[in-house]
Amino acid sequence: MNINEYMEQVGRQARSASRAMAKADTATRNRALLLIADAVERDSALLSAANQRDLDAAASAGLAPAMVERLALSPKAIATMVEGLRQMVALPDPIGEISNMKFRPSGIQVGQMRVPLGVIGIIYEARPNVTVDAAGLCIKSGNATILRGGSEAIHCNRALAAIVAEGLQQAGLPAHGVQIVDTVDRAAVGALITMPQYVDVIVPRGGKGLIERLMKEATVPMIKHLDGICHVYIDARADLEKALPIAFNAKCHRYGTCNTMETLLVARAIAPTVLPRLAKLYETKQVELRADPEAHALLAGYPYLAEAVEEDWRTEYLAPILAVKVVAGIEEAMDHIDRYSSKHTEAIVTEDYSAALRFLREVDSASVMVNASTRFADGFEYGLGAEIGISNDKLHARGPVGLEGLTSLKYVVFGHGEIRS
Repeated sequence: MNINEYMEQVGRQARSASRAMAKADTATRNRALLLIADAVERDSALLSAANQRDLDAAASAGLAPAMVERLALSPKAIATMVEGLRQMVALPDPIGEISNMKFRPSGIQVGQMRVPLGVIGIIYEARPNVTVDAAGLCIKSGNATILRGGSEAIHCNRALAAIVAEGLQQAGLPAHGVQIVDTVDRAAVGALITMPQYVDVIVPRGGKGLIERLMKEATVPMIKHLDGICHVYIDARADLEKALPIAFNAKCHRYGTCNTMETLLVARAIAPTVLPRLAKLYETKQVELRADPEAHALLAGYPYLAEAVEEDWRTEYLAPILAVKVVAGIEEAMDHIDRYSSKHTEAIVTEDYSAALRFLREVDSASVMVNASTRFADGFEYGLGAEIGISNDKLHARGPVGLEGLTSLKYVVFGHGEIRS
């Protein structure tokens, strides 16, 4: 297979299909989603068998347990995919919505219409459920998409792609509206991210290495985030009955997610009370605490204690490791966040309304929270139905990217024969 020729063909097919996807009405796109959901349910045994082939290959290749866990497509995961597609049907259709209509002195009326982005390339690793989630969001938002899943999930992704193509055709939409890159050759990624004539935006969902590569090589715009170095600041006026469970959940609910807390900041006035109590919670999960000198002294005797070094404040651990620092107050906390944050998600725990508003206004991250766990930074939890990724960029989309993030705006003008004088 000539990879460049193959990817050129995939790109042409996606561009051709994008017009039909964009002009399809809501009922047609929703029908496609329901047909795909029904087919996933119908073919669950087939999907499980394909996934088992991937799992067997992963075991033979000695893949890390965490990767194997992400690769597994359990009956519950299949049911969740089905439910997710049906929930997308219930979401409001953003396409064609006109907003901000205003009359101008000339007599014309000016507004903005929401439209699809066009062709979206999505690059992801391991998780086969992303194939259906991403396809569903792109269909609902009137976009064509090219999906490049990880080589470790190729059998399951092929089976899912066949189901999606079937649903599109039965709904009267082009089968090429959703395509998977049907090769494990990594050169396909290089081709996909350098085809601006066919692809309007790339969404990478993978590890830091993948995204760093794409940032260097891509000529197509990207919606992405590189790191999830998230902070929780416990203020001097925090309610401990809120602070303790928030700080525990933000770290220990799941370690391998981008919205997991990696640094805990605690106000000096409350640190002698908070840190020993939190340590008892973290000890149940054997969380290693990498503490600055002041926090280290307060945590003396904790069995998994280490001294923090400069690199700890810049690290996304994705593991049971937490950096801990005592700060004078909100000013020092925000200074620390400004210096080390990846602009993903930060939270303050406080009963001080003024401090909460300052934190919301001045902390420059995609999601900023008051009295809530950073683990809520998620498209489903935000009521977006699902998400195609999270962006900590400032242009176009920021935070969890759902249906609206897969659209753009164009100006529309209504006139009555006006001419410009």
